[in-house]
Amino acid sequence: MSLMSVDEVAEFLGVQNIRVERLARENLLVTTDKDEQGKPLFKKEDVERYKILAERLGGL
Repeated sequence: MSLMSVDEVAEFLGVQNIRVERLARENLLVTTDKDEQGKPLFKKEDVERYKILAERLGGL
């Protein structure tokens, strides 16, 4: 299982960091853990699935 930080997810999805944090708060992107600074970490597989779903629904 590979974990991604907020910065990595934002770069992968092509959005700003604040958008990724909002997705986590709204439970649209499930967090797995938190880093040393308390920011969420995400499973790479979940992020990839979210991107596919978002693209099918019309984009991020």
